[in-house]
Amino acid sequence: MENLSIRDYIKESFKGDNENEIKESIEDSIKEGLEEALPGLGVFMEIIWENASEDIKKEILEILKTQLN
Repeated sequence: MENLSIRDYIKESFKGDNENEIKESIEDSIKEGLEEALPGLGVFMEIIWENASEDIKKEILEILKTQLN
């Protein structure tokens, strides 16, 4: 069996999924509060961060700062 990293495994798991399927997975993971979903959500955050403009990054940071206070 091929040795996949967690990142690669999660990316492969969602390859071919449409936006609605990805959204449902995110929302279900959050709603269920599954600890096992945290690495996947982290991979999604990494993908977003690496591909976001500086304005989007600033908005994300503002949301996080507000919610963590």
